[in-house]
Amino acid sequence: MKTTVELNDALMVRAKTLASQRQQTFKSILEMALRQFLDDNSEPQGAFTLRKHSFGGQGIKPPLREGHWTEIREHIYEGRGG
Repeated sequence: MKTTVELNDALMVRAKTLASQRQQTFKSILEMALRQFLDDNSEPQGAFTLRKHSFGGQGIKPPLREGHWTEIREHIYEGRGG
């Protein structure tokens, strides 16, 4: 199949230089690179797993446990100019 692809000039020069050094065609280098990229990226990535980061505290203090976010924020920034 024929197609038109726009490539960065420097990338094109590198690919053509490599093809010349290996006595291959530019087409074969491009096909090999695309095949390798597709092979490397065809496996679905596993589900993201968030690592557990526990700090060993007692959680939110009782007066704030049922508080509204504005109360919690005020407590956090108390005395810090926030």
